[in-house]
Amino acid sequence: MSPTVDKLIIEETSSIREVLALIDANALGVAFVVGAGGRLVGVCTDGDIRRALLAGASVDMPVGPAVQRRFESASVDSSREDVVSRLSARIRVIPLLDATGRPVDYASLGRSHALPVMEPSLDGNELDYLVECVTSGWISSQGPFVKRFEAAFAEYLGVPEAIAVSNGTVALHLALAALDIGPGDEVIVPDFTFAASINAVLYCGATPVIADVAREAWTIDAGQISDLVTARTRAIMPVHLYGQSADMGAIEAVAKANGLLVVEDAAEALAATYNGRMVGSIGDAGTFSFFGNKLITTGEGGMVVFREPAAAARARRLRDHGMDPNRRYWHQEVGYNYRLTNLQAAIGTAQLERIDKFVAAKRSLARQYREQLGDIPGLSFPLELPGTDSICWLFSMLVDPIAAGLSRDDLAERLKLNGIETRPLFFPLHVMPPYQRFATGRSFPNTDLVSANGISLPSSVTLSQSQIDHVCTVVKQVFSTARVRRLAVA
Repeated sequence: MSPTVDKLIIEETSSIREVLALIDANALGVAFVVGAGGRLVGVCTDGDIRRALLAGASVDMPVGPAVQRRFESASVDSSREDVVSRLSARIRVIPLLDATGRPVDYASLGRSHALPVMEPSLDGNELDYLVECVTSGWISSQGPFVKRFEAAFAEYLGVPEAIAVSNGTVALHLALAALDIGPGDEVIVPDFTFAASINAVLYCGATPVIADVAREAWTIDAGQISDLVTARTRAIMPVHLYGQSADMGAIEAVAKANGLLVVEDAAEALAATYNGRMVGSIGDAGTFSFFGNKLITTGEGGMVVFREPAAAARARRLRDHGMDPNRRYWHQEVGYNYRLTNLQAAIGTAQLERIDKFVAAKRSLARQYREQLGDIPGLSFPLELPGTDSICWLFSMLVDPIAAGLSRDDLAERLKLNGIETRPLFFPLHVMPPYQRFATGRSFPNTDLVSANGISLPSSVTLSQSQIDHVCTVVKQVFSTARVRRLAVA
C-alpha cells in the first residue's frame, strides 16, 4: 500500500537529518516541504540532500538550502488522465494541492501502475481454443488438444514424445514412479528449491538426501554430489532454479560413474539450454510446470519426458490409473489420475504457439535489469554457467546488507510502497519442519545466504519498456537514499 500524503510532508524549519529520515521512511525519494499555513514551498529529494552535503552542509542545518523551489504540482481537482500524463521516469511523484496551495494528496507511478511479480499473457488463441472445446463438448482429458499439445511440446523440446499431466508436482512424482524409484532408494536433491522437488521423492517412499547449492550459480553444487552417494543412491534431481541451468555436464559425469539416474526438475526453466540442449531433455527424465506464473501456462498443468520409450510407456499407464492402454478398465498396476484436461491443453497449445515471443521478452527483460542495475553496490545476480542460456523465470538478485546499507526486506518494503510487488526467494529445505531430518546435521551455508538475501522483481512478459524503466528507477532511488543516509552519518 502506498504511503498517505502526510508521510511526505515536513516543515521547512526541519533539519536535513529529519528530512532524510522522512524520505527514507516513505520510500518515494521525496519530501514535500511546507511553510506557513501548511502551503507547499518546495520539494526535496535524496539527490538534493546529497548535493547539499557534498557542498558542505551539515545534517543538523535547516533543510532550506536543499529545497527545490521550482517544482511540478497539480490541483487536486485535475483529471486523473492529466496528472498521470505528467508522470515520467524523471518526475515520479507530483503533489496535489488544494485551493490554498496545501498538499492534500499525491500522484505517483506506483499508485497508477501497480506491478505484480508475474502475470500471464493470454491474448493469443486461448479464448478461441477454449470456445472450440466447449462447443465440441470435449472438455475432459479425452479431447484432441491434449495430443496436440503433447506433440507440439515434444517437437519444441526436441524429444520423441511428451506426456501431459495435471501439474508440475505430479510430473515429478510420475517421473520417479515410472523409473521405479521407491522405498529403500535415495535421491539427491538441492536444498534450495521449491518443496515439490523433495515432496515427490517422499511420495515414492524414497529418502531425499539434501545437497547445498553453488554460491554463485544457486543450482545444486555438482562438486559435492559424489560425497553424498551411498549404496542406496538411485538418482540425482538437479533443479534448474529460477530459469538457471544446473551444471548438467558435471552431474551427468557423477551419475555415469555411479550408475545413477538423472531426473531434471525443469519446472521453472522451459527454453533454457545447456550446451545447446534444452534443459529437461538431457537426463533420464525431465519435468515441467505450467502454473499461471510459468513461461507458458495452462492454469495448472505439467509435462514429463523420458529418455527411454519403456519408461514413457509406463508413465502413460500410471497417469491413467495404471490401466492397460489396449484393454479398457483392465488395471495392470496401481496408478494415479494425473491427466490434463482438454480445456487446459487448449490454453497450453495457444501459449506454445507464441513461446518464441515469450522467450525473447524474458531474455530482453533480464538483459535490461542487469544493464540498468548492474553497477549498484551491494546487488549481485546469479552466475550463468559457461555454455548455458537461462530463461529468467523470475529475475532474482541478492542484496548484500552491508555493502548496500539496507536488507532484502528493506528493499521489498520500499518497492511495495512504490506499487512494485516483489517476492523473497525460497526457504532452504533443511529449515522447514517436514524436511529437517534429512539434513542429518550438515550445514548448507550457500543456500542459507542466498535464501536470506534474495529477492525477485516483476518478470512478466507483459511488462512494457516504461514499466521496466520504472522498476529500475525506483530500485536505484532506494539504494541512492541508503547511500545518502550513510553519507549523512559518516
